[in-house]
Amino acid sequence: MRIRYSAIIIFLIFIQACSVEKFIPDDELLYTGAEIEFESDSTIVNKPALTTELNKVLRPEPNSKFLGMRPGLYFYYKAQREKPGFINKFLNKKIGEEPVYLSDVNLNNTEDILINRLENRGYFYSRVSSETITDKEAKTGSATYSLNVPTPYTMASYQLDSDSLLVYQNIQENLDKTVLEEGMPFDLPELKQERERIDLHLKKDGYYNFNPGFLIFEADTNQYKQKKFDLFLRLKKDVPSKSVIPYKISNVNVYPNNNIEEDSLSKNFERYKNKNYLQENIFFKPKYLDPYILIETGDYYDPAKSRNTSRRLGTIGVYKFVNIRYDEIDTLATDSLGLLEANIFLSPLKKRAIRAELQAVTKSNSFAGPHLALTFVNRNLFKGGETLNISANFGYEFQVASGNNPGSNSLQLGVSNDLIIPRLLFPISFSKNYFKYDIPKTKISLGGDYLRRTQLFTLASLNSTFGYFWNANRYVTHEFNPVSLNYVSLSDVTPEFQDILDENPFLERSFEQEFIAGLTYSFTYNGLIDTQKTHAFFLNSNFDMAGNTMSLFGKEAEDGNKEVLGLEYAQYAKLDLDLRYHLRLGTQTIATRLFAGYGMPYGNSDVMPFSKQYFAGGPYSVRAFRTRSLGPGTFDPSEPTELTEPGDEPSDVATYRDQTGNIRLEANAEYRFPIVTYLNGAFFVDAGNIWTSESRPETTNLDTDGSGEFGSGFINELGIGTGVGLRIDIQSFVIRFDLAFPLHDPREPAGERWVNDFGSPVFNFAIGYPF
Repeated sequence: MRIRYSAIIIFLIFIQACSVEKFIPDDELLYTGAEIEFESDSTIVNKPALTTELNKVLRPEPNSKFLGMRPGLYFYYKAQREKPGFINKFLNKKIGEEPVYLSDVNLNNTEDILINRLENRGYFYSRVSSETITDKEAKTGSATYSLNVPTPYTMASYQLDSDSLLVYQNIQENLDKTVLEEGMPFDLPELKQERERIDLHLKKDGYYNFNPGFLIFEADTNQYKQKKFDLFLRLKKDVPSKSVIPYKISNVNVYPNNNIEEDSLSKNFERYKNKNYLQENIFFKPKYLDPYILIETGDYYDPAKSRNTSRRLGTIGVYKFVNIRYDEIDTLATDSLGLLEANIFLSPLKKRAIRAELQAVTKSNSFAGPHLALTFVNRNLFKGGETLNISANFGYEFQVASGNNPGSNSLQLGVSNDLIIPRLLFPISFSKNYFKYDIPKTKISLGGDYLRRTQLFTLASLNSTFGYFWNANRYVTHEFNPVSLNYVSLSDVTPEFQDILDENPFLERSFEQEFIAGLTYSFTYNGLIDTQKTHAFFLNSNFDMAGNTMSLFGKEAEDGNKEVLGLEYAQYAKLDLDLRYHLRLGTQTIATRLFAGYGMPYGNSDVMPFSKQYFAGGPYSVRAFRTRSLGPGTFDPSEPTELTEPGDEPSDVATYRDQTGNIRLEANAEYRFPIVTYLNGAFFVDAGNIWTSESRPETTNLDTDGSGEFGSGFINELGIGTGVGLRIDIQSFVIRFDLAFPLHDPREPAGERWVNDFGSPVFNFAIGYPF
């Protein structure tokens, strides 16, 4: 209690210290803001939206407050002293605010702006009065604006003036899709939106030189005694003749190897599908580039086709800049049709590039060490936009303060080769308009990895995939790999690790699945890219199935399982969902995530392959528990086993019964807020765990008592933690530090799992946000 009272006293002293009243000049009053009061003849339509709009025009804005204090204003005043000190200068530069006084408020000007906004919404003949309210003792003042708002004018009809120009016919054909409705109040923003809609429609019909400013609305109230009006739409006078005729594409010129730094426009061209491909030497084969270009000779001008063409060309991965320019062919004032020549300039990236990265890696499981990654990129490999990525990585890690325990050091080597072909390699051909947003890419991958855990084992793997990926629209991405092969070989097993395998049949069987052959599919919806939306969603779903095709060729081995070419293959189905929701409140965000995953072995497999199982804990999971240290279920790796005695510290051998499962549930919530410049803070809560399936009781993980099995009491087996974090966010590159504290530990006996262990925090360091 003494500590709590001391904290309250310190807080009150801090508030008193940050008081700015003593700094306010005697002839000034600090402006604290303004209020709007309504007086209306009738019910105001959508009053909250109108109030929000009117509040936005109130000027000036008062100084910001935080917990009743004005720190920005306080440090501004402190910095004006003769010797402000370094800290006051620094804080003034970062968060300082100049004072806003009541004398800065221009009441008459604000009244005029409020009347203007009301008339824009149809509330004609509104009246506004204002007054100031002062508090001499507190040295503050505010303003109040009283609005007398009459019944708004409403629209009785909406029609287009008649005229012989072709453009009037095009407008009339689309007038039924108007955003204006009979009975709606006069609304200037809605009228502007209608002009933009008509302009967009005309642009799609080829009106290259049209502008929404050429349209004018006229309201006629003479036909009505009530507050109603007829709305008429027409073209302004003296609109240029070229603006009211459609344009067609007369020719398309494509420059596949344009250098923006020098005049590289070639006169050598190849005519392909009514387009001219101009390049000195063949840089990009026209037959492979043509499907990305939606602009066709003879089509009407359409800005949407230009945007889509530019976007599609940019996704090839070969070009740095894409520039589309239209040149007008001479058109007479009497012509009823204009002509455009489309020029597409493509500036390539460097053909080859090498990148090297040297990293000092630290992990939440106390492993640390250097990592070296080399990447070689060869673009436009076969003059069809193909990209070859060759990556090699080397890593050496050791477990801090582990002594010379088995498994305390690891050596990792890996090589991967990815060939990305920017077209669909498929037996059936599709037209270039079939995939309207993006052309699928074909990806062929081949790689290998080598992992050596000292005094434990060596794990080598080869993997290969063949598949496709594409964007269905701005938000949705698909990735489908009909061929996915993975071969794993466990060797150099030491007696220590063999004892672990003998004690744990689940882990042993998961390593025996040497050969994995199947297919994978991934669906992603990413609404988080709309940074201005208040409510944003993200969904990622992955489906993985293996072994069905192999079962057609498998032969039964001595142990009863089926093999192909002497290799036992895995059979399983795996599905997981990752759903995220972000609530954005200005500069603050409440981010949540729900993850659920289930893997089901069947047929040739008793357990999921080791590489396909789930784990929990770590900087991207339940952060109050170290990586792979949580679960399955209530399993506790520190419990004595045949390899340890009671009271022994659990070595890496004792805990290497890698804590994995085929079921995973997890929920996370995080409150994110800015602190200063690039530094952000967060409070978070995580809950989750992994389990093994009840469908295979004979392969229960780790213990025969079923501590890892999923059951009806899974809620009581969740690992729960909370914590605080700091994020350094520089142009979306995020370095993250999280300090997490366990609240509920499923490893403890039932009834003792609410630990609230704030004395044993877990520190997490990671790159990027967890969700």
